Amino acid sequence: MLDLRPNCERCDKDLPPEAEARICSFECTFCPDCVEGALGGVCPNCGGGFEVRPVRPASLLVKFPASTKRVLKDASSS
Repeated sequence: MLDLRPNCERCDKDLPPEAEARICSFECTFCPDCVEGALGGVCPNCGGGFEVRPVRPASLLVKFPASTKRVLKDASSS
């Protein structure tokens, strides 16, 4: 099941479950600004591309909540 991580791994912007976010095939999660700007559409972790993260229906967030574990990479490495 998709993790729905709570933040952008580059800039640490909050990305709640309903927010627009981008993920790679390894679920690395970034905000659209970082993906389209500094990252140039390429995941700094795996070199893959991004897709729009799907939104989990609110009715299912109770049973299948989003992750609360924040992941943050050193911005100087990306």
